[in-house]
This record gives sequence, structure tokens and C-alpha cells, in this order.
Amino acid sequence: ANRAFDSAFSRIAELNQCCSDYDETTELSLLSQSSPHESPQQVSQDLFRVLQKGQQISSATQGAFDVTVGPLTKLWRRAHRKRELPDKNRLAHAIEAVGYDLLKLHGPDGSVQLTRPDMRLDLGGIAKGYALDAALAEIRQIGIRIALVNASGDMVAGDPPPGTDGWKIGIAELNPTASPSHFGLLANRAIATSGDAFQHVVIDGTRYSHILDPRTGLGLTERSSVSVLADDGMTADAMASAVSVMGPEKGLKFIQESDDVEVMVVVQNSKGAVETTKSPGFEKWIRRRPT
Repeated sequence: ANRAFDSAFSRIAELNQCCSDYDETTELSLLSQSSPHESPQQVSQDLFRVLQKGQQISSATQGAFDVTVGPLTKLWRRAHRKRELPDKNRLAHAIEAVGYDLLKLHGPDGSVQLTRPDMRLDLGGIAKGYALDAALAEIRQIGIRIALVNASGDMVAGDPPPGTDGWKIGIAELNPTASPSHFGLLANRAIATSGDAFQHVVIDGTRYSHILDPRTGLGLTERSSVSVLADDGMTADAMASAVSVMGPEKGLKFIQESDDVEVMVVVQNSKGAVETTKSPGFEKWIRRRPT
């Protein structure tokens, strides 16, 4: 068990050095700092896999999910610290450097090209899921099949504990500190929840989420929580982020057109009423509180 822990956390640390944009020395940060690229840049297999999955979801959601959102992320992190909206001119300039069509991937050799100046990649909506998958893979390589990996509420599960059908999972809707309102059993699948319960800022009476719409450059103003079930953590993580931006109606339609993915969307409307939407598969997954 100790070898499994050490191996899993070592792999997570390796991926953090690859995919984090908080550290200027990571592979991701150095790639962004060198934009624009006259020719494709070779990247690690891990980074290419995450970018490739991100581009697939960006295309499928018409930009509701976009790993090139980094210039906007930087502005909004400052907005959260200063509690003031980003400068309009800076926001407009940042939007010019955002767009998944500006990121070119070259599959045969695993290289990447950022085609516009001042581009910045942000994998905050997808890399955590990839790290969960990688950590579980490390544990399995040691021979342990019964395991659960949890990263701030996003989880990937291996085989279920002995004598059970799965790991007991509880989901709190809009307030994660409250008692869970939905329960399910997770085995050899993943679940990710995207929401703004902890990360938001109120400016001039408007509540802005840390979740940004890459197409408008603005933080979401409708309070929501999106939980996605998928076969792997990277898919669950990215699709939860995408559906948060798309909203319940478009998000549910997108999920229902995807294979082996289910979703629950909880939204608090302008009048304070809470509305919950679930895909049929998510409804079937929910059960009475497991004992």
C-alpha cells in the first residue's frame, strides 16, 4: 500500500510539473511563454494527450471548453484579488489570443504550435482528471485493483470494495459543505463536479464565478454545480467544465449525444430557486443513501 501511495503521488507531482500554469517553470508555462511559434514545438506525451483531448471537446462544444483561455484566466485571477472587473481594453486584447482554432496539434510527431502572440494555455479544467487517471494506473501496476483516487471531490474508482457494488459517493449540490443530497456507487468509472461554491467574487453586486466563458471572456454569473459521470477522469473533468458554460439545456443535449457520459446540472436562478436537471443515466445511477 505504501508503495502504491508513493508511486501515485510521484506521478501526480510529475504531471503538475508538466501541466500547471501556476508555476512559470513548468512545461506548459514555458510553451506558452514562447508563443507565437513559427514551427511546431515538441512536447511530452502527457501534455500532448491532454491538449489533444481538450481540442476534441473544444470542437464538440464549439468553444465552450477551451484550453487557450489562459489570457482571460490571468485577468480574472487579478479581478478576484482586487475585487474589480478586468479593464475593458485588456479584456479585449486577451480575447484576441483565445480560440481553440489558434492551437495547432501535429499528431504524427506529438508537436504543438501556438499561432498568435500572447497565447497562454490553461489546463485547469482537464489536467486534474488526467492526473487522477494516471494515479490510478500507477496503483494498478503495483497489483492493487481496489482503490479510489480523490482530488478535491473529483474521483476515479477501481474495483469496488469487497462485498459491495462500488465506492459510496455523495454529492452536495450548490453548497459542498452541506450534507450530500444525492448518492451513488462508483466502480471502474469517474465522477467530476464543476462549480463555484468556493471560487467566486462579488463585484458591484454581481457574483462572478471562477469558471469563464472563453467566448465572451466573462465569468459565469449564474450559480451552478455540474456533476459528470464518465469512463475516465479526464473526460469527466473536461465535460463538467464544458457543461457549466453551456448551461442546462445545451449541456444536457451535448451529454446525451456523447457515449457513456451522464450529467446532473443544478442551477440557482435569479429568483433564488434551485432547478435540477439529470440525464436518464445519471437518474438511474442515483440511489437511496447507501448503508
